[in-house]
Amino acid sequence: MKLALFDLDHTLIPFDSGLAWTQFLVALGVLPSRAHDEHLAVCRDHLAGARDVGAVVRASLAPVAACGRGELARWRFEFELAMRARLPAARLVLVRRHLAAGDTCAIVTATARSIAEPFARLFGVPHLIATENVLRDGVPSGEIDGVPCHGANKLVRVEQWLARERPDGAATLVAFAESSFYSDSASDLPLLQAVTRPVAVRPDARLQAHAAAHGWATMDAG
Repeated sequence: MKLALFDLDHTLIPFDSGLAWTQFLVALGVLPSRAHDEHLAVCRDHLAGARDVGAVVRASLAPVAACGRGELARWRFEFELAMRARLPAARLVLVRRHLAAGDTCAIVTATARSIAEPFARLFGVPHLIATENVLRDGVPSGEIDGVPCHGANKLVRVEQWLARERPDGAATLVAFAESSFYSDSASDLPLLQAVTRPVAVRPDARLQAHAAAHGWATMDAG
């Protein structure tokens, strides 16, 4: 029994999914053109340590928190169609190889669930562990429900998911003959260090150094 876990942004896809959602809404005319630059500024502040993940999630979802459920569903459907052409062929092959081998597969991402779900469907990954949001009338408010799926919390959320999958507690990371996690970011080191096969994908400088020092596998942009 094997487990394959995948980060989303800059790992399975070579871009930020939340920013892509904002760009999509700008193109539709739902958001003003300045929304892109404002979202990008929040992302840069987060990378610099000036803002937390919650700020990034709010930047992605708060602008459409007042829309109707049906309207949001239509936008998400159209967003999924638009993203299909942007999926890297090499990453599709990677995921399909794990699925064909019968591995238990999940995307583990800090991205809000409502934005990450279309990508999980496009890649055919049956399980999604993402940042959850407070819903109001079925529409995400932009506020986080619980803890964000980021940093050390990714490991916690994976363990919680496995416990739900097997309530008897038998399914933990150590129960798998092999567990892989693909990620680009050093913020994911807690989960990368917990699996038997960590893979650095287009890694940031800190993760690249750590991967080299520990002999971890690496993947290029693909």
